[in-house]
Amino acid sequence: MPKREKDEIELIRTWTLPATVTMGSAVRAKGVLQEIQARLPATSKKSISLEGVDLTLAMTANEKTSFNAAAAIVAKVVAEAGTLPVIPREIEDILTIKTSERHRWLGDGRLPSAGTRTVRLNGRARQITFHVFDPKVVEDLLDRGAAEEWRVEDAEAKAEKRQRATYQAKLTRSLKREAAKRSKKSKDDAKDSAPKLGGWEEFDVDGLLR
Repeated sequence: MPKREKDEIELIRTWTLPATVTMGSAVRAKGVLQEIQARLPATSKKSISLEGVDLTLAMTANEKTSFNAAAAIVAKVVAEAGTLPVIPREIEDILTIKTSERHRWLGDGRLPSAGTRTVRLNGRARQITFHVFDPKVVEDLLDRGAAEEWRVEDAEAKAEKRQRATYQAKLTRSLKREAAKRSKKSKDDAKDSAPKLGGWEEFDVDGLLR
């Protein structure tokens, strides 16, 4: 609620965000609030508040014109809220996923992007660009428990990769041992096949080398 004495507030209107909009996410509900505040004039931004899934616009009686204008904006955003793109922190909360999972599944195509958005950080010159997601797609992923399925797939793929790596390591060690055996056998065979000249002692005694 705005920081006013309650007895000063005479104009109040409330909107309840449906589950199809929030998808059970408080972060998504807050995102709708922020969208409303972004569209309201600076003097009215603090007049709108969020409690759970209920949006409340409250002003004093002498602000009727501003109240009506703000109410029209709020009503419009609430009506459009179901189509507002889902931003990264919202999809992570809705699907209960980690940032690393979002990046991985976005990268391999399982989590389809609905485009990108570029925003300027508050009080900073730097801009950031991030992917946004279609709310209908997110709702479908939530309904069918896609995140859990993908985690199982990832775990199986990781286990399979680990098994392949273990097998490859064993194969490499085996090949090295075989190569060492062949090398030793080749050296032994070479020694065995070298001509053995006997009688050198007798030959020397006879003085034939002098």
